[in-house]
Amino acid sequence: MAMELLADPHLDVIYGPDDLRRSRREHLEGIIRLLPWVATIDAFQHWIYTHPGHTADDRLGAWLATYDRFRGGEVDWEGLEAPKARLWHRQLHIFEYPFYYIEYGIAQLGALQLWVRGRRDPDAALAGYRRALALGGSRPLPELFEAAGLEFDFSERTLAPLVGAVSEALAALC
Repeated sequence: MAMELLADPHLDVIYGPDDLRRSRREHLEGIIRLLPWVATIDAFQHWIYTHPGHTADDRLGAWLATYDRFRGGEVDWEGLEAPKARLWHRQLHIFEYPFYYIEYGIAQLGALQLWVRGRRDPDAALAGYRRALALGGSRPLPELFEAAGLEFDFSERTLAPLVGAVSEALAALC
């Protein structure tokens, strides 16, 4: 995810102006769509595992409440209540890799921080990224973020400026 964003300034080698604008817009929009979905899946899995005796009806209620918490108002589901109730089935991670999906959100937030830094100082962003990569799997994730010069923080304090930067970039592409 970080490499995709760090490579963005160089995509003009591949794309013409119109395709470049489209590619950037679709990529950034996809990031913004991913984050609430990751939060939805992670919160729903948390509920599932902390309520081991739940019924199918309990699970349905929990899913709908969780979906509406993170995604409510995004889509008009009137007349499509049954598909909405089972939307979580499309996320394979729930069934095969419990609690792994949150890592996509963590990785994307790190990538966004690198991207923001790279827009100001590409050399420093790349150097930090390479420092973190050089550590490989030898250090815990917070230390990898620190080596890259990133915050291992998923609060509004970190998230709001990142979403703001994406919003500004999207506005510039329109």
